[in-house]
Amino acid sequence: MRILFFGTPSFSVPTLDLLLGQNYRVEAVFTQPDRPRGRGQKPAASPVKVWAEGHGIPAHQPETLDDRTRELVQQLDPDVAVVVAYGLILPGWLLKLPHRGAVNVHASLLPKYRGAAPIPWAIIRGEEVTGVTTILMDEGVDTGPILLQESEPIRALDTAADLEARLSILGAELLVKALDGIERGTITPKPQDPRGASRAPRLKKGDGRISWDRPAREIHNLARGLNPWPGAFALFRGETVKVWYTTPAEVVPKYSQKPGTSGEILALEAEALVVQCEGGSFLKIQELQVADRKRWSGREFLNGLRAKLGDKFQ
Repeated sequence: MRILFFGTPSFSVPTLDLLLGQNYRVEAVFTQPDRPRGRGQKPAASPVKVWAEGHGIPAHQPETLDDRTRELVQQLDPDVAVVVAYGLILPGWLLKLPHRGAVNVHASLLPKYRGAAPIPWAIIRGEEVTGVTTILMDEGVDTGPILLQESEPIRALDTAADLEARLSILGAELLVKALDGIERGTITPKPQDPRGASRAPRLKKGDGRISWDRPAREIHNLARGLNPWPGAFALFRGETVKVWYTTPAEVVPKYSQKPGTSGEILALEAEALVVQCEGGSFLKIQELQVADRKRWSGREFLNGLRAKLGDKFQ
């Protein structure tokens, strides 16, 4: 089976590894152009491009999927296009050119969390279970008929990075099963039920702003869902503070006797800040970061900024 692979981030790489290990013919990869990354903002290759170069497979990086791309795909004459977190919407002509269509690996249990950021949004919204779905792509966004699905629990302290690492492996395994089923003719695509659909739009930096007038568990879900990017944040004395690791502590009797106001630092416990949240709930912040400084524990934060109990995050 001749495969064209469309993908960009590290989430895509386990699928490539498994395809190669199963002796599928990956004729070429298509990935996003080199983008500025890191503190120096120098152009850097995507993980998929790095993988392709390391395995001697041609890597193409079109800015848009235009007529030149169409001619190239026609020349490559693929049996299947495999799409794993590519970053561009495939036009209708590209979905039709492969003899057996285009198969997408999506990191949710479709039709839930259609869109660019299913992993963070599942955590932010407090889901306890998510998974991966392979679909036969159509011209909608994550709306194609389902080939296979498999669920994965979301653990209480999972960050988006933790969950992504597990789902990338699960997705790779499910993709190979789907391709095998397509080749053998043993899979019947099943239409999605639109009544169960929900959205997972692309994240923006502003999505990370913490509102302390929310329950501690919601803020905890926000912090871990946006770790590592774009990061949950608050303001302290006018400076932006990223909140990396937290634990909700919804009932803390010794603090609830004299509740503070939302965002107030009430105590320091085992190096963690205890902060007042909505509804008599409390958030323990184990790790946070001011601007471009190193990450600090709660105690280091108080010492480094000469802060004190009773000070407030905004």
